[in-house]
Amino acid sequence: MRASHNARVPPPSSTAPADDGDETLMLRYARGDMAAFDTLYARHELAVWRFVYRSVKVQAVADDLLQDVWFAVARHARTYEAKAKFRTWLFTLAHHRLVDHLRTARHHTSLDASGDDDVHSLADTLMADSGFGPVRQLQSREQAVALITAVENLPLEQREAFLLQAEGDLSVQEIAEATGVQFETAKSRLRYARASLRLQLKEFAP
Repeated sequence: MRASHNARVPPPSSTAPADDGDETLMLRYARGDMAAFDTLYARHELAVWRFVYRSVKVQAVADDLLQDVWFAVARHARTYEAKAKFRTWLFTLAHHRLVDHLRTARHHTSLDASGDDDVHSLADTLMADSGFGPVRQLQSREQAVALITAVENLPLEQREAFLLQAEGDLSVQEIAEATGVQFETAKSRLRYARASLRLQLKEFAP
């Protein structure tokens, strides 16, 4: 279960930039450094794709939305200002594109169509550094699917806040900025999301 990423925007460069921070790389790209874009894309494409995919649940749709997000990065490059972390800005673009999509469509797919490796990979990612640990170690596909299903059962706003933290590694303040809400609202959404997940997964708790 991986995005195909057939379209790259813009075309790759043969020269890789130095190991600079995201904001510096974005400013380089805005000045025409195509290799800087390649580095940003390589660093963040999978996290953005997973965030989008867990909301739309259809790989082809997630692929298209991911491409739209990176087109938006290219489109707004000349007006980009390093006022916040690039990652926060990037996930803000992803949030807006996802909201636009969900206003016009609803898509569903079955987790049974996912391979064991993919389910475990996504579940492990959701566990990593998210402050959420009702399942300390995934012992089976059943547990992995239960975790993914629990996340998908969350109300949209809570699910998005949780995924922005778990997949995007955003802080509460950055989640608030990305979704256009107050700090306390973002904090509450995360708290309710974690409480709901622990309740749904209590049978797997240590």
